[in-house]
Amino acid sequence: MTYYYNGFPQSERNEELHMINVDELEEKVKKVIPEGAYYYIASGSENEWTWRNNTAAFNHYQIIPRALTDMDNPKTDTEFMGMKLKTPIMISPIACHGIAHKDAEVATQKGAAAAGALFSSSTYANKSVEDIAAAAPDAPRFFQLYLSKDWKFNEMVFNAIKKAGYKGIFLTVDALVSGYREANLRTNFTYPVPLDFFKRYIGAKGEGQSVAQMYAASAQKIGPEDVKRIKEETGLPVIVKGVMSVEDAYKSIGAGADGIYITNHGGREVDGSPATIDVLPEIAKAVNHRVPIIFDSGVRRGSHVFKALALGADMVGIGRPYLYGLALGGAKGVKSVIDQLDKELLIDMQLTGCKTIDDVKHSKITHINYSSDNLDSITSPDRMKPYPKTADNQIKTDGQTDAVSSASHH
Repeated sequence: MTYYYNGFPQSERNEELHMINVDELEEKVKKVIPEGAYYYIASGSENEWTWRNNTAAFNHYQIIPRALTDMDNPKTDTEFMGMKLKTPIMISPIACHGIAHKDAEVATQKGAAAAGALFSSSTYANKSVEDIAAAAPDAPRFFQLYLSKDWKFNEMVFNAIKKAGYKGIFLTVDALVSGYREANLRTNFTYPVPLDFFKRYIGAKGEGQSVAQMYAASAQKIGPEDVKRIKEETGLPVIVKGVMSVEDAYKSIGAGADGIYITNHGGREVDGSPATIDVLPEIAKAVNHRVPIIFDSGVRRGSHVFKALALGADMVGIGRPYLYGLALGGAKGVKSVIDQLDKELLIDMQLTGCKTIDDVKHSKITHINYSSDNLDSITSPDRMKPYPKTADNQIKTDGQTDAVSSASHH
């Protein structure tokens, strides 16, 4: 059940997960992955105000139930940029899935494909784009680009993703430097597993680098001309990821962007920025269906998906929950997380008379203002709980082996 890479434990599980809601996976996953890796996934920047509000702010908006709709058997099938999908829920890109599972992005792609969901992988993925594509050849997938200062590196990436059949690019513009992630500093987190594009380009594995060091290798200066150049060199649609204002939506569309991706990077960059759901309505109104909109950050419920769609999103991404599912159940665990959110979404659709996802996009949402908390970071000494120690989540030292599998570290 556990594999070791240079002493770092990686789950090898592949099983369906049974849950009441996706939030309960967060505590369970601590028994499977090391402390530093857990807090890399789970935490936000600074005091984590934005990280918390991303989820809490969904309560600013309320779904209006509908009666006497004479409707049953709703469907979550949808279409996005010509791709037919079974759900509007999308796998948002996160770096280094190998901290959660030995099969990393390959397993995540298999789980997404089984659920009929759009998958996206990061420039900082452990697995190659070729291996990811081979895991589900017919499944649609996008690529998240951290634009490099080195255009030869960018060109290598472009060639690889085109040959691997990726359908488009999410150009990340909101992480030019790493946010001040206190959890990473407190646990001295560095990437423990090699990153494929760094191996193939310069022979550097990427492992042992901090998040801040990795971001330093990417471009800190990105403008409209970069959007145009990427479109010209790849021939692929480019969606600008990290838009949080109407002005930037206008600028992105003016630069030729094929879509807008509203996100604050899961509360991992600028603490004190608005929750994404609070900026979605204004941006959606300004975009006015000229290009599709993707939305993520803080999604933990089917009702959150419903609200985001009703307020203007075309696709709704999830992040942390699927990584917990990956660690606890591999590809089947990823599918279980998507299925759980779909199950909740279908209930809301039935109770609002929404037969289709298009109906959801035209449903009525109300809005009530309120304020949220301003607690310290979850890794502050006065709040941080002792981390559980299990046979599966401990980093091995030289010469140690896994007592269960007898597998030595690699």
